[in-house]
Amino acid sequence: MPALLGGDPVDVLAEIERRFTPDLGRLALEGGPSAHPLAFGIARSFMAERLALLGDAAHVIHPLAGQGLNLGLADAAALAEAVTGALRLGLDPGGPDVLTAYERARRFDTLAMAAATDGLNRLFANDFLPARLARDFGLGLVDRLPGLKRFFIGQAAASRGAQPRLFRGEAL
Repeated sequence: MPALLGGDPVDVLAEIERRFTPDLGRLALEGGPSAHPLAFGIARSFMAERLALLGDAAHVIHPLAGQGLNLGLADAAALAEAVTGALRLGLDPGGPDVLTAYERARRFDTLAMAAATDGLNRLFANDFLPARLARDFGLGLVDRLPGLKRFFIGQAAASRGAQPRLFRGEAL
């Protein structure tokens, strides 16, 4: 990767074209190569006056588990549920109580997933022998215990705990 970042843009383009199918057609670089480190971040608040943050605006997590989209969809479902509930009661859908309910509904799940993906990233990026041994032992254990494997699959599929009704396939 460092060789590509510091390389001639013509060479970088040739390497990209070598790695992708020619079915994409001709490729072009718009500017030089750059790197954007993978990291996670969570907004201090998912709300402000008449404003709700959701998806990547509220939280950016490591893509290794592919959970960013799931979190964003759950955010949208929770916000829709809070707004719909307020409208049915004749309340202001952008009021602070509605937005606070949305934030409360999403904060824990978001923090838990961010911590899990960051921890996995750190574990798999670490080549320190005890970490490698713990990682290999843990993966072997999960592979041999179907109940534990189902638990992790359920976590990844977002079938855990109190999810918004839309996320569970229920109508509002």
